[in-house]
Amino acid sequence: QVQLVESGGGLVQTGGSLKLSCAASGRTFSNYAMGWFRQAPGKEREFVAAIAWGGGRTDYADSVKGRFTISRDKAKNTIYLQMSSLRPEDTAVYYCAVNRRGVGVGVESEYAYWGQGTQVTISS
Repeated sequence: QVQLVESGGGLVQTGGSLKLSCAASGRTFSNYAMGWFRQAPGKEREFVAAIAWGGGRTDYADSVKGRFTISRDKAKNTIYLQMSSLRPEDTAVYYCAVNRRGVGVGVESEYAYWGQGTQVTISS
């Protein structure tokens, strides 16, 4: 089993920044990736960003490219999501997740383990 704990959410104004963290514990997998998804009220959960744990390749949703940066700290088994130039439409619960095969990183069904989520609210 894998346990994921997100932190760092909060309330910021439009144009502000936040940094989310996701600490992982438990078993690990070769060639896996970790990602961030978000779910806004009344909407489906959507892909935000992903990072390959080994090689560090990153992928982003078009809506966050140039504003969000995903990174990892292997020593701490932690991934981060640095969010800048935040907009009201970024308001959502943000979830981190583990993709065991490291493929289809933008596809929710490829992720087997999920954190509990952290609320991010952007005020206009």
